[in-house]
Amino acid sequence: MRSISTPGAATPSAGSPGEQVRRARKARGLTLAQLGEATGYSAAQVSRYERGISALTDVEVLRRFADALDIPLQALGLAPACEDTSRYSADTTYPQLPTPTLGAAGDVKRRHFLAVTAVAAAGTPLAISRHTGQARLGDVVVARLRDTMLGLGHTVTEPTPARLSGELDRVHADYRACAWSSLAVSLPRLMRNAHATTDVLGYEVLARSYLLATRLLIKLDEHQLGWMAADRARQLSEAAGDPLMVAESARQLAVLARKAGWHDQALTLALNAADEPALREAGPQGTATRGLLIQSAAYTVAWQGDRNGMRELTADAAAIARTLGRTHLHDHGGFSPATVQLHLVSAENSTGDPSAALAAAAALNPGRLPSVERRARFYTDIAVAYGRWGRREECVQSLLAAERCAPQETHERPAVKSLISGLLLSGRMTPELRGLAARARALPE
Repeated sequence: MRSISTPGAATPSAGSPGEQVRRARKARGLTLAQLGEATGYSAAQVSRYERGISALTDVEVLRRFADALDIPLQALGLAPACEDTSRYSADTTYPQLPTPTLGAAGDVKRRHFLAVTAVAAAGTPLAISRHTGQARLGDVVVARLRDTMLGLGHTVTEPTPARLSGELDRVHADYRACAWSSLAVSLPRLMRNAHATTDVLGYEVLARSYLLATRLLIKLDEHQLGWMAADRARQLSEAAGDPLMVAESARQLAVLARKAGWHDQALTLALNAADEPALREAGPQGTATRGLLIQSAAYTVAWQGDRNGMRELTADAAAIARTLGRTHLHDHGGFSPATVQLHLVSAENSTGDPSAALAAAAALNPGRLPSVERRARFYTDIAVAYGRWGRREECVQSLLAAERCAPQETHERPAVKSLISGLLLSGRMTPELRGLAARARALPE
């Protein structure tokens, strides 16, 4: 897999102050961080001004940029100051949320679902059969998280602090190892036990549990439940007074906003959270969290089709990772130069440039990624790029590498199933592709 061959936005209006600032900055070869230092703003805030997310109409702000970039004041079109609407507000009106993909009965046959959940209630990791009609592991994960969030089920153990901390560590280890059958049991159980406590530790464990649940639900395209989990994580993080978890909650909300197509809101959520002073006071972990938030902003910009903006923000995240020197934030998947490069592969794919995605992948040694979960993402991102490029055989081999790395995640993620289904419909069926499709249950009914 190390040999990867490659083939050969929405922006503010051309006359807007933000676009003029951006053009002037680029003409002088300045980075967002350098211009921010010259004007007294963070790189994130400069990006917001340039993209029109924060209103660039205040006279004093315009003068700062004009002085720093030698732009004539009249060229910036001074206008009456307007209220800054960049901050996320609970009163913001969004479009209707996507329809849940799991209905009242879902696709899980009742008799199999009851049998599986009975085993899960006993505390035994799920053993999911691959026979037609059996409960899908992804469906079971979603159903059990949904029931737990609705308050169904009972506390299984005495929720002592030591027990909760140990359970939380095991749950995060299961997530990093992509052990979904264990997570289907351990994560809902941990959430129920933590709900039975009322102290600060209980809030912290619950917040981290809901954050992990959000990430799983996003992987499974269950965005409706994801919104609920992320919002609960935000409230619990604020109650616990942990700025790192508050910021991570904002990042997950930004991911969900991006997937709903609300790109401006997603960008604002991520960049505002990255600007919080509490993160700068939280040491290396706070710095790593800022890097993750800037990565998220870069990915959103990529979805808007702004390749240059995506690469600028990714470069800012990479610079932060280099200052840290090693992987941080293992619970969140890790933050390091290698994970930033992995994020670049995904972002290049999102701009519609598989050649650039494969070039970014060729520069990354997957052995440097901090977990099985991240390495599986590496191979699936390569598969996406090869699929868009029309290289079917390389696409299948990349999917098989992802399957060897993390079989349960590869078989259950809807995005991977969709890619496999596309291969089935677009060309010759090979034994390897048929076997993969059968294991992932992506064959036509």
